Amino acid sequence: MFDYAKNKALLYVYSGAGGVDAQDWASMLLKMYQRYSQKQGWDFKILHQSFGEQNGIKNAIAEITGDNCYDTLKGESGVHRLVRISPFSAKSLRHTSFALVEILPHIISKELKINPNDLRFDTFRSSGPGGQNVNKLETAVRVTHGPTGISVAVQSERSQAQNKEKAVQILYSRLAKKMEEAKIKELSEMKPELRSGSIEWGSQIRSYVLNPYQMVKDHRTGVKSSQPDKVLDGNLEKFLEIS
Repeated sequence: MFDYAKNKALLYVYSGAGGVDAQDWASMLLKMYQRYSQKQGWDFKILHQSFGEQNGIKNAIAEITGDNCYDTLKGESGVHRLVRISPFSAKSLRHTSFALVEILPHIISKELKINPNDLRFDTFRSSGPGGQNVNKLETAVRVTHGPTGISVAVQSERSQAQNKEKAVQILYSRLAKKMEEAKIKELSEMKPELRSGSIEWGSQIRSYVLNPYQMVKDHRTGVKSSQPDKVLDGNLEKFLEIS
């Protein structure tokens, strides 16, 4: 097993089934965890966002630093489901959206060695919502590990060198996590890894219903809240105590 820093975590959010509504839902989840982190006094830094064509995000990576943040948040990994009147529906129809949350630890073990020849680096311009270029220089960096196909992009830092260093650090954590899971799989059966195609009905760990009634329910623990607005504003303590 690899050692990890309990005071640092990587948050991944991916939009799933639901089109532009799902992309908007993914951005809502990102803000929810950002607000929760701020209330805990943790540092929350968005490293990369891939924005949707109309609204929201396709995916995002954030780095969270704070006391025991990984152990606190690790139970949030899974599919999150939203039911609401779609703000993108001309007929104001109710819509169900899905997004995947993944919490990874910051790996600090030196056991994992990466062959530099297995890494491919690409640079691109940092962009904003709607594809707007916010940086005329190609400071954003994407690193891809050839043997596994795992790719990480970072655009949060000011220089290309800083983004490259941060991207390699995150890739290190993803590869170490993958190796750790492989060891566990040798001992017991594991559920298949969730991918974008399965971020949909039947796989959710928690539902957030805004219409026709107000309810947030964790399907693993049965914990409920009739105040989804407060939950989405970062009041997650009720759910994190048991997750």
